Amino acid sequence: MSRQVLQVFEQYQKSRTQFVQTVAELASRPQNIETLQNAGVMSLLRPLLLDIVPTIQQTAALALGRLANYNDDLAEAVVRGDILPQLVYSLAEQNRFYKKAAAFVLRAVAKHSPQLAQSVVDCGALDALVICLEEFDPGVKESAAWALGYIARHNAELAQAVVDAGAVPLLVLCIQEPEMSLKRIAASALSDICKHSPELAQTVVDAGAIAHLAQMILNPDAKLKRQVFSALSQIAKHSVDLAEMVVEAEIFPAVLTCLKDSDEYVKKNVATLIREIAKHTPELAQLIVNAGGVAAVVDYVGESRGNVRLPGIMMLGYVAAHSENLAMAVIVSKGVVQLAIALSEEQEDHIQAAAAWALGQIGRHTPEHAKAVAVANVLPKLLQCYLRADASEDLQTKSKKALKNILQKCVHLPALEPLLHDAPPNILKHVVGQFSKVLPHDSKARRLFVTSGGLKKIQEIKAEPGSALGEYINTINNCYPEEIVKYYSPGYSDALLERVEQFNPKV
Repeated sequence: MSRQVLQVFEQYQKSRTQFVQTVAELASRPQNIETLQNAGVMSLLRPLLLDIVPTIQQTAALALGRLANYNDDLAEAVVRGDILPQLVYSLAEQNRFYKKAAAFVLRAVAKHSPQLAQSVVDCGALDALVICLEEFDPGVKESAAWALGYIARHNAELAQAVVDAGAVPLLVLCIQEPEMSLKRIAASALSDICKHSPELAQTVVDAGAIAHLAQMILNPDAKLKRQVFSALSQIAKHSVDLAEMVVEAEIFPAVLTCLKDSDEYVKKNVATLIREIAKHTPELAQLIVNAGGVAAVVDYVGESRGNVRLPGIMMLGYVAAHSENLAMAVIVSKGVVQLAIALSEEQEDHIQAAAAWALGQIGRHTPEHAKAVAVANVLPKLLQCYLRADASEDLQTKSKKALKNILQKCVHLPALEPLLHDAPPNILKHVVGQFSKVLPHDSKARRLFVTSGGLKKIQEIKAEPGSALGEYINTINNCYPEEIVKYYSPGYSDALLERVEQFNPKV
Protein backbone atom coordinates (compact mmCIF):
# COMPACT_ATOMS: atom_id res chain seq x y z
CA MET A 1 0.00 0.00 0.00
CA SER A 2 2.74 2.47 1.00
CA ARG A 3 4.54 1.77 -2.26
CA GLN A 4 1.42 2.69 -4.23
CA VAL A 5 1.09 5.93 -2.27
CA LEU A 6 4.72 6.76 -2.98
CA GLN A 7 4.22 6.13 -6.69
CA VAL A 8 1.17 8.43 -6.71
CA PHE A 9 3.15 11.24 -5.05
CA GLU A 10 6.08 10.71 -7.38
CA GLN A 11 3.73 10.83 -10.35
CA TYR A 12 2.11 13.99 -8.99
CA GLN A 13 5.48 15.67 -8.53
CA LYS A 14 6.61 14.61 -11.98
CA SER A 15 3.42 16.05 -13.52
CA ARG A 16 3.80 19.36 -11.68
CA THR A 17 7.42 19.61 -12.72
CA GLN A 18 6.60 18.83 -16.33
CA PHE A 19 3.72 21.32 -16.29
CA VAL A 20 5.72 24.31 -14.98
CA GLN A 21 8.70 23.55 -17.20
CA THR A 22 6.47 23.35 -20.29
CA VAL A 23 4.63 26.55 -19.38
CA ALA A 24 7.93 28.36 -18.74
CA GLU A 25 9.22 27.16 -22.12
CA LEU A 26 6.00 28.13 -23.93
CA ALA A 27 5.98 31.55 -22.24
CA SER A 28 9.38 32.35 -23.74
CA ARG A 29 7.75 32.53 -27.21
CA PRO A 30 5.42 35.50 -27.88
CA GLN A 31 3.09 33.52 -30.17
CA ASN A 32 2.01 31.33 -27.22
CA ILE A 33 1.21 34.09 -24.74
CA GLU A 34 -2.42 34.73 -25.67
CA THR A 35 -3.28 31.02 -25.66
CA LEU A 36 -1.69 30.56 -22.22
CA GLN A 37 -3.58 33.56 -20.90
CA ASN A 38 -6.91 32.30 -22.26
CA ALA A 39 -6.24 28.92 -20.66
CA GLY A 40 -6.10 30.61 -17.23
CA VAL A 41 -2.44 29.75 -16.66
CA MET A 42 -1.98 32.47 -14.00
CA SER A 43 -4.33 30.83 -11.52
CA LEU A 44 -2.66 27.45 -12.15
CA LEU A 45 0.85 28.83 -11.54
CA ARG A 46 0.05 30.76 -8.34
CA PRO A 47 -0.28 27.73 -5.99
CA LEU A 48 2.92 26.30 -7.44
CA LEU A 49 4.83 29.29 -5.97
CA LEU A 50 4.13 27.63 -2.59
CA ASP A 51 5.07 24.13 -3.74
CA ILE A 52 7.16 22.01 -1.41
CA VAL A 53 9.63 21.30 -4.22
CA PRO A 54 12.04 24.25 -4.72
CA THR A 55 12.59 23.67 -8.46
CA ILE A 56 8.84 23.79 -9.06
CA GLN A 57 8.61 27.08 -7.13
CA GLN A 58 11.48 28.59 -9.13
CA THR A 59 10.15 27.46 -12.51
CA ALA A 60 6.66 28.74 -11.66
CA ALA A 61 8.16 32.13 -10.80
CA LEU A 62 10.18 32.12 -14.05
CA ALA A 63 7.02 31.35 -16.06
CA LEU A 64 5.11 34.17 -14.32
CA GLY A 65 7.99 36.56 -14.98
CA ARG A 66 7.99 35.73 -18.68
CA LEU A 67 4.24 36.26 -18.89
CA ALA A 68 4.34 39.55 -16.94
CA ASN A 69 7.26 40.75 -19.06
CA TYR A 70 5.22 40.37 -22.25
CA ASN A 71 2.66 43.17 -21.76
CA ASP A 72 0.98 45.31 -19.12
CA ASP A 73 -2.29 43.31 -19.22
CA LEU A 74 -0.48 40.19 -18.05
CA ALA A 75 1.51 42.21 -15.51
CA GLU A 76 -1.79 43.55 -14.14
CA ALA A 77 -3.13 39.98 -13.99
CA VAL A 78 -0.15 39.09 -11.76
CA VAL A 79 -1.04 42.01 -9.47
CA ARG A 80 -4.76 41.13 -9.42
CA GLY A 81 -3.95 37.50 -8.70
CA ASP A 82 -2.35 38.57 -5.42
CA ILE A 83 0.89 36.92 -6.47
CA LEU A 84 3.28 39.75 -5.50
CA PRO A 85 2.97 39.43 -1.67
CA GLN A 86 3.83 35.76 -1.93
CA LEU A 87 6.90 36.52 -4.05
CA VAL A 88 8.06 39.21 -1.62
CA TYR A 89 7.63 36.90 1.35
CA SER A 90 9.56 34.16 -0.42
CA LEU A 91 12.42 36.53 -1.34
CA ALA A 92 13.48 36.51 2.28
CA GLU A 93 12.97 32.79 2.83
CA GLN A 94 14.03 30.87 -0.24
CA ASN A 95 17.27 29.91 -1.98
CA ARG A 96 19.22 32.00 -4.47
CA PHE A 97 17.60 30.41 -7.53
CA TYR A 98 14.14 31.34 -6.30
CA LYS A 99 15.28 34.83 -5.33
CA LYS A 100 16.52 35.48 -8.88
CA ALA A 101 13.24 34.22 -10.34
CA ALA A 102 11.13 36.24 -7.88
CA ALA A 103 13.12 39.44 -8.57
CA PHE A 104 12.59 38.80 -12.29
CA VAL A 105 8.80 38.75 -11.78
CA LEU A 106 8.92 42.00 -9.76
CA ARG A 107 11.01 43.63 -12.49
CA ALA A 108 8.72 42.33 -15.25
CA VAL A 109 5.67 43.81 -13.51
CA ALA A 110 7.34 47.12 -12.59
CA LYS A 111 8.72 47.91 -16.04
CA HIS A 112 5.39 48.63 -17.77
CA SER A 113 4.07 51.72 -15.98
CA PRO A 114 4.39 53.87 -12.84
CA GLN A 115 1.13 52.36 -11.56
CA LEU A 116 2.40 48.78 -11.83
CA ALA A 117 5.75 49.81 -10.30
CA GLN A 118 3.80 51.37 -7.43
CA SER A 119 1.97 48.05 -6.94
CA VAL A 120 5.36 46.37 -6.52
CA VAL A 121 6.38 49.02 -3.96
CA ASP A 122 3.05 48.76 -2.12
CA CYS A 123 3.51 45.04 -1.49
CA GLY A 124 6.76 45.72 0.39
CA ALA A 125 9.14 44.63 -2.35
CA LEU A 126 11.73 47.39 -1.87
CA ASP A 127 13.01 46.23 1.52
CA ALA A 128 13.21 42.64 0.30
CA LEU A 129 15.07 43.67 -2.87
CA VAL A 130 17.53 45.83 -0.92
CA ILE A 131 18.27 42.87 1.36
CA CYS A 132 19.00 40.86 -1.79
CA LEU A 133 21.68 43.45 -2.71
CA GLU A 134 23.58 42.21 0.34
CA GLU A 135 23.45 38.55 -0.73
CA PHE A 136 26.71 36.76 -1.40
CA ASP A 137 25.53 35.49 -4.80
CA PRO A 138 26.20 38.07 -7.58
CA GLY A 139 23.27 36.74 -9.64
CA VAL A 140 20.83 37.57 -6.82
CA LYS A 141 22.36 41.06 -6.46
CA GLU A 142 22.05 41.59 -10.20
CA SER A 143 18.38 40.54 -10.31
CA ALA A 144 17.57 42.81 -7.36
CA ALA A 145 19.47 45.79 -8.85
CA TRP A 146 17.67 45.31 -12.13
CA ALA A 147 14.25 45.32 -10.43
CA LEU A 148 15.13 48.42 -8.37
CA GLY A 149 16.27 50.26 -11.52
CA TYR A 150 13.01 49.41 -13.31
CA ILE A 151 11.03 50.78 -10.37
CA ALA A 152 13.14 53.98 -10.10
CA ARG A 153 13.09 54.86 -13.80
CA HIS A 154 9.42 55.90 -13.97
CA ASN A 155 9.30 59.05 -11.84
CA ALA A 156 10.91 60.96 -8.96
CA GLU A 157 8.51 59.57 -6.33
CA LEU A 158 9.34 55.96 -7.13
CA ALA A 159 13.06 56.75 -7.35
CA GLN A 160 12.83 58.44 -3.95
CA ALA A 161 11.17 55.31 -2.54
CA VAL A 162 14.13 53.25 -3.81
CA VAL A 163 16.54 55.72 -2.18
CA ASP A 164 14.59 55.70 1.10
CA ALA A 165 14.81 51.91 1.18
CA GLY A 166 18.61 52.28 1.38
CA ALA A 167 19.46 50.99 -2.10
CA VAL A 168 22.01 53.63 -3.22
CA PRO A 169 25.05 52.76 -1.04
CA LEU A 170 24.58 49.07 -1.88
CA LEU A 171 24.30 49.82 -5.62
CA VAL A 172 27.56 51.80 -5.38
CA LEU A 173 29.16 48.74 -3.79
CA CYS A 174 27.76 46.60 -6.62
CA ILE A 175 29.56 48.68 -9.30
CA GLN A 176 32.81 47.78 -7.51
CA GLU A 177 32.16 44.02 -7.73
CA PRO A 178 34.25 42.02 -10.22
CA GLU A 179 31.24 40.58 -12.16
CA MET A 180 30.74 42.59 -15.34
CA SER A 181 26.98 42.06 -15.66
CA LEU A 182 26.45 43.19 -12.04
CA LYS A 183 28.50 46.35 -12.67
CA ARG A 184 26.37 47.14 -15.75
CA ILE A 185 23.01 46.67 -14.03
CA ALA A 186 24.07 48.60 -10.92
CA ALA A 187 25.34 51.53 -13.03
CA SER A 188 22.08 51.46 -15.00
CA ALA A 189 20.02 51.53 -11.78
CA LEU A 190 22.04 54.50 -10.47
CA SER A 191 21.42 56.29 -13.78
CA ASP A 192 17.66 55.63 -13.43
CA ILE A 193 17.69 57.14 -9.93
CA CYS A 194 19.79 60.20 -10.88
CA LYS A 195 17.81 61.31 -13.88
CA HIS A 196 14.75 62.76 -12.15
CA SER A 197 16.03 65.60 -9.96
CA PRO A 198 19.14 67.34 -8.56
CA GLU A 199 18.28 66.02 -5.09
CA LEU A 200 18.22 62.39 -6.23
CA ALA A 201 21.44 62.87 -8.19
CA GLN A 202 23.02 64.44 -5.11
CA THR A 203 22.09 61.35 -3.07
CA VAL A 204 23.99 59.17 -5.54
CA VAL A 205 26.96 61.58 -5.54
CA ASP A 206 27.03 61.62 -1.71
CA ALA A 207 27.35 57.83 -1.77
CA GLY A 208 30.64 58.24 -3.67
CA ALA A 209 29.39 57.05 -7.05
CA ILE A 210 31.25 59.52 -9.30
CA ALA A 211 34.76 58.34 -8.45
CA HIS A 212 33.87 54.68 -9.08
CA LEU A 213 32.03 55.47 -12.32
CA ALA A 214 34.90 57.65 -13.56
CA GLN A 215 37.35 54.77 -13.05
CA MET A 216 35.40 52.69 -15.57
CA ILE A 217 35.24 55.10 -18.53
CA LEU A 218 38.04 53.30 -20.37
CA ASN A 219 36.83 49.78 -19.50
CA PRO A 220 36.92 47.56 -22.61
CA ASP A 221 33.32 46.38 -22.04
CA ALA A 222 31.05 48.48 -24.29
CA LYS A 223 27.81 47.67 -22.44
CA LEU A 224 29.34 48.80 -19.16
CA LYS A 225 30.62 52.04 -20.72
CA ARG A 226 27.13 52.79 -22.06
CA GLN A 227 25.74 52.69 -18.52
CA VAL A 228 28.68 54.55 -16.96
CA PHE A 229 28.39 57.47 -19.40
CA SER A 230 24.62 57.48 -19.05
CA ALA A 231 24.89 57.70 -15.23
CA LEU A 232 27.52 60.48 -15.36
CA SER A 233 25.43 62.52 -17.81
CA GLN A 234 22.29 62.07 -15.66
CA ILE A 235 24.27 63.48 -12.72
CA ALA A 236 25.89 66.33 -14.68
CA LYS A 237 22.73 67.59 -16.36
CA HIS A 238 21.01 68.98 -13.26
CA SER A 239 23.25 71.79 -11.99
CA VAL A 240 26.61 73.56 -12.24
CA ASP A 241 27.74 72.02 -8.93
CA LEU A 242 26.97 68.47 -10.03
CA ALA A 243 28.60 69.02 -13.45
CA GLU A 244 31.72 70.38 -11.74
CA MET A 245 31.88 67.30 -9.49
CA VAL A 246 31.85 65.07 -12.58
CA VAL A 247 34.61 67.17 -14.20
CA GLU A 248 36.67 67.10 -11.00
CA ALA A 249 36.81 63.30 -11.31
CA GLU A 250 39.33 64.03 -14.12
CA ILE A 251 37.31 62.47 -16.91
CA PHE A 252 38.88 64.83 -19.50
CA PRO A 253 40.58 64.29 -21.87
CA ALA A 254 40.10 60.51 -21.48
CA VAL A 255 36.38 60.60 -22.38
CA LEU A 256 37.12 62.17 -25.76
CA THR A 257 38.74 58.97 -27.03
CA CYS A 258 35.36 57.25 -26.47
CA LEU A 259 33.76 59.51 -29.12
CA LYS A 260 35.45 57.17 -31.59
CA ASP A 261 34.27 53.99 -29.84
CA SER A 262 33.02 51.20 -32.11
CA ASP A 263 29.75 51.02 -30.12
CA GLU A 264 27.18 53.63 -31.25
CA TYR A 265 25.49 53.86 -27.84
CA VAL A 266 28.81 54.48 -26.10
CA LYS A 267 29.55 57.32 -28.54
CA LYS A 268 26.09 58.84 -28.15
CA ASN A 269 26.23 58.68 -24.34
CA VAL A 270 29.70 60.29 -24.30
CA ALA A 271 28.48 63.10 -26.56
CA THR A 272 25.46 63.52 -24.27
CA LEU A 273 27.73 63.74 -21.22
CA ILE A 274 29.91 66.42 -22.86
CA ARG A 275 26.78 68.33 -23.89
CA GLU A 276 25.35 68.21 -20.34
CA ILE A 277 28.60 69.63 -18.91
CA ALA A 278 29.09 72.28 -21.62
CA LYS A 279 25.60 73.75 -21.31
CA HIS A 280 25.98 75.11 -17.77
CA THR A 281 28.65 77.84 -17.77
CA PRO A 282 31.28 79.46 -20.02
CA GLU A 283 33.96 78.15 -17.62
CA LEU A 284 32.88 74.53 -18.04
CA ALA A 285 32.59 74.99 -21.81
CA GLN A 286 36.08 76.55 -21.88
CA LEU A 287 37.46 73.60 -19.96
CA ILE A 288 36.09 71.27 -22.65
CA VAL A 289 37.56 73.48 -25.40
CA ASN A 290 40.96 73.43 -23.66
CA ALA A 291 40.87 69.64 -23.53
CA GLY A 292 40.28 69.47 -27.30
CA GLY A 293 36.61 68.67 -26.84
CA VAL A 294 35.17 70.93 -29.55
CA ALA A 295 37.41 69.54 -32.29
CA ALA A 296 36.58 65.99 -31.14
CA VAL A 297 32.82 66.69 -31.18
CA VAL A 298 33.04 68.35 -34.63
CA ASP A 299 34.67 65.14 -35.93
CA TYR A 300 31.95 63.14 -34.18
CA VAL A 301 29.18 65.20 -35.86
CA GLY A 302 30.89 64.60 -39.21
CA GLU A 303 31.10 60.85 -38.67
CA SER A 304 27.63 60.26 -37.16
CA ARG A 305 24.13 60.18 -38.60
CA GLY A 306 20.61 60.46 -37.24
CA ASN A 307 19.89 60.60 -33.52
CA VAL A 308 23.46 59.61 -32.67
CA ARG A 309 24.52 62.93 -34.19
CA LEU A 310 22.06 65.01 -32.14
CA PRO A 311 23.91 65.44 -28.81
CA GLY A 312 27.05 66.52 -30.70
CA ILE A 313 25.09 69.15 -32.65
CA MET A 314 23.54 70.48 -29.45
CA MET A 315 26.88 70.53 -27.61
CA LEU A 316 28.35 72.81 -30.31
CA GLY A 317 25.33 75.09 -29.99
CA TYR A 318 25.64 75.29 -26.20
CA VAL A 319 29.36 76.09 -26.37
CA ALA A 320 28.81 78.80 -29.01
CA ALA A 321 25.94 80.34 -27.04
CA HIS A 322 28.14 81.25 -24.05
CA SER A 323 30.46 83.86 -25.60
CA GLU A 324 32.10 85.28 -28.73
CA ASN A 325 35.37 83.49 -27.97
CA LEU A 326 33.72 80.12 -27.47
CA ALA A 327 31.67 80.55 -30.66
CA MET A 328 34.93 81.38 -32.47
CA ALA A 329 36.44 78.15 -31.10
CA VAL A 330 33.59 76.25 -32.80
CA ILE A 331 34.21 78.15 -36.07
CA VAL A 332 37.98 77.52 -35.97
CA SER A 333 37.34 73.80 -35.41
CA LYS A 334 35.26 73.69 -38.67
CA GLY A 335 32.05 73.33 -36.68
CA VAL A 336 30.00 75.50 -39.06
CA VAL A 337 30.80 73.26 -42.03
CA GLN A 338 29.68 70.10 -40.22
CA LEU A 339 26.52 71.74 -38.86
CA ALA A 340 25.66 72.99 -42.37
CA ILE A 341 26.10 69.45 -43.72
CA ALA A 342 23.87 68.09 -40.94
CA LEU A 343 21.22 70.70 -41.73
CA SER A 344 21.20 69.60 -45.40
CA GLU A 345 21.66 65.86 -44.91
CA GLU A 346 19.37 64.96 -42.05
CA GLN A 347 15.81 63.90 -42.80
CA GLU A 348 14.34 64.24 -39.29
CA ASP A 349 12.93 67.67 -38.48
CA HIS A 350 14.10 67.64 -34.85
CA ILE A 351 17.73 67.08 -35.90
CA GLN A 352 17.53 69.81 -38.54
CA ALA A 353 15.99 72.09 -35.88
CA ALA A 354 18.93 71.43 -33.55
CA ALA A 355 21.42 72.21 -36.34
CA ALA A 356 19.54 75.43 -37.20
CA TRP A 357 19.55 76.47 -33.53
CA ALA A 358 23.29 75.73 -33.17
CA LEU A 359 24.14 77.74 -36.31
CA GLY A 360 22.08 80.64 -34.96
CA GLN A 361 24.05 80.53 -31.69
CA ILE A 362 27.33 80.74 -33.61
CA GLY A 363 26.30 83.53 -35.97
CA ARG A 364 24.56 85.87 -33.55
CA HIS A 365 27.65 87.38 -31.87
CA THR A 366 29.51 89.67 -34.31
CA PRO A 367 29.75 90.36 -38.08
CA GLU A 368 32.78 88.07 -38.17
CA HIS A 369 30.77 85.19 -36.66
CA ALA A 370 27.83 85.88 -38.97
CA LYS A 371 30.11 85.92 -42.02
CA ALA A 372 31.61 82.53 -41.04
CA VAL A 373 28.10 81.07 -41.02
CA ALA A 374 26.91 82.92 -44.13
CA VAL A 375 29.83 81.85 -46.36
CA ALA A 376 28.98 78.21 -45.60
CA ASN A 377 25.78 78.83 -47.63
CA VAL A 378 23.68 78.33 -44.52
CA LEU A 379 21.23 81.22 -45.00
CA PRO A 380 19.37 79.77 -48.04
CA LYS A 381 19.15 76.40 -46.27
CA LEU A 382 17.68 77.99 -43.15
CA LEU A 383 15.20 79.90 -45.32
CA GLN A 384 14.27 76.67 -47.09
CA CYS A 385 13.60 74.94 -43.73
CA TYR A 386 11.51 77.91 -42.59
CA LEU A 387 9.41 77.99 -45.78
CA ARG A 388 8.97 74.21 -46.19
CA ALA A 389 5.24 73.47 -46.07
CA ASP A 390 5.65 70.12 -44.30
CA ALA A 391 8.22 71.32 -41.73
CA SER A 392 7.40 70.92 -38.05
CA GLU A 393 6.53 74.02 -36.05
CA ASP A 394 9.75 73.62 -34.04
CA LEU A 395 11.91 73.51 -37.19
CA GLN A 396 10.18 76.58 -38.63
CA THR A 397 10.54 78.51 -35.37
CA LYS A 398 14.21 77.64 -34.88
CA SER A 399 15.10 78.31 -38.55
CA LYS A 400 13.36 81.70 -38.44
CA LYS A 401 15.07 82.69 -35.19
CA ALA A 402 18.49 81.52 -36.45
CA LEU A 403 18.01 83.48 -39.68
CA LYS A 404 17.16 86.65 -37.77
CA ASN A 405 20.06 86.18 -35.34
CA ILE A 406 22.57 85.77 -38.16
CA LEU A 407 21.08 88.43 -40.44
CA GLN A 408 21.15 91.10 -37.74
CA LYS A 409 24.95 90.74 -37.56
CA CYS A 410 25.76 89.84 -41.15
CA VAL A 411 27.37 92.55 -43.29
CA HIS A 412 28.80 90.13 -45.88
CA LEU A 413 26.52 91.28 -48.71
CA PRO A 414 27.21 88.55 -51.34
CA ALA A 415 25.75 85.98 -48.90
CA LEU A 416 22.67 88.14 -48.30
CA GLU A 417 21.80 88.88 -51.92
CA PRO A 418 20.13 85.54 -52.80
CA LEU A 419 17.67 86.18 -49.96
CA LEU A 420 16.45 89.37 -51.62
CA HIS A 421 14.77 87.20 -54.24
CA ASP A 422 13.39 84.42 -52.02
CA ALA A 423 12.67 85.72 -48.54
CA PRO A 424 9.14 86.45 -47.32
CA PRO A 425 8.43 90.01 -46.03
CA ASN A 426 9.16 89.27 -42.34
CA ILE A 427 12.68 88.00 -43.23
CA LEU A 428 13.19 90.40 -46.14
CA LYS A 429 12.96 93.31 -43.69
CA HIS A 430 16.11 92.09 -41.91
CA VAL A 431 17.97 91.44 -45.18
CA VAL A 432 17.24 94.90 -46.60
CA GLY A 433 18.11 96.40 -43.21
CA GLN A 434 21.63 94.98 -43.44
CA PHE A 435 22.11 96.42 -46.97
CA SER A 436 20.95 99.81 -45.67
CA LYS A 437 23.70 99.67 -43.00
CA VAL A 438 26.56 98.78 -45.35
CA LEU A 439 25.88 100.51 -48.69
CA PRO A 440 26.13 104.15 -47.48
CA HIS A 441 29.75 103.51 -46.40
CA ASP A 442 31.07 101.20 -49.14
CA SER A 443 31.35 102.44 -52.74
CA LYS A 444 32.55 99.07 -54.08
CA ALA A 445 29.55 97.35 -52.52
CA ARG A 446 27.23 100.00 -54.04
CA ARG A 447 28.57 99.29 -57.52
CA LEU A 448 28.27 95.50 -57.08
CA PHE A 449 24.74 95.94 -55.79
CA VAL A 450 23.75 97.56 -59.07
CA THR A 451 25.52 95.11 -61.39
CA SER A 452 24.22 92.04 -59.54
CA GLY A 453 20.60 93.15 -59.91
CA GLY A 454 20.17 93.93 -56.22
CA LEU A 455 19.12 97.55 -56.71
CA LYS A 456 16.57 96.49 -59.32
CA LYS A 457 15.15 93.94 -56.87
CA ILE A 458 14.89 96.60 -54.14
CA GLN A 459 12.74 98.77 -56.44
CA GLU A 460 10.34 95.86 -56.93
CA ILE A 461 9.66 95.47 -53.19
CA LYS A 462 6.35 96.94 -52.11
CA ALA A 463 6.75 98.41 -48.63
CA GLU A 464 4.15 100.11 -46.45
CA PRO A 465 4.83 103.87 -46.18
CA GLY A 466 6.49 104.62 -42.84
CA SER A 467 7.37 100.94 -42.18
CA ALA A 468 10.86 99.84 -41.17
CA LEU A 469 11.23 98.10 -44.55
CA GLY A 470 10.24 101.34 -46.32
CA GLU A 471 12.83 103.29 -44.33
CA TYR A 472 15.55 100.79 -45.25
CA ILE A 473 14.65 101.04 -48.95
CA ASN A 474 14.78 104.86 -48.80
CA THR A 475 18.23 104.70 -47.17
CA ILE A 476 19.49 102.40 -49.96
CA ASN A 477 17.95 104.57 -52.71
CA ASN A 478 19.61 107.66 -51.22
CA CYS A 479 22.98 106.01 -51.89
CA TYR A 480 22.45 106.36 -55.67
CA PRO A 481 21.76 109.20 -58.13
CA GLU A 482 18.06 109.70 -58.72
CA GLU A 483 18.25 108.72 -62.41
CA ILE A 484 19.86 105.35 -61.52
CA VAL A 485 17.08 104.56 -59.06
CA LYS A 486 14.47 105.57 -61.66
CA TYR A 487 16.23 103.46 -64.30
CA TYR A 488 15.83 100.30 -62.19
CA SER A 489 12.31 101.06 -61.02
CA PRO A 490 9.48 98.87 -62.40
CA GLY A 491 7.79 100.44 -65.44
CA TYR A 492 10.68 102.77 -66.20
CA SER A 493 11.35 101.23 -69.63
CA ASP A 494 7.64 101.65 -70.52
CA ALA A 495 7.81 105.30 -69.47
CA LEU A 496 10.89 105.78 -71.67
CA LEU A 497 9.13 104.21 -74.66
CA GLU A 498 6.13 106.46 -74.07
CA ARG A 499 8.41 109.47 -74.08
CA VAL A 500 9.95 108.22 -77.33
CA GLU A 501 6.51 108.01 -78.90
CA GLN A 502 5.53 111.45 -77.67
CA PHE A 503 8.81 113.05 -78.68
CA ASN A 504 8.61 115.39 -81.64
CA PRO A 505 11.97 115.69 -83.35
CA LYS A 506 13.01 119.07 -84.64
CA VAL A 507 13.33 118.76 -88.35
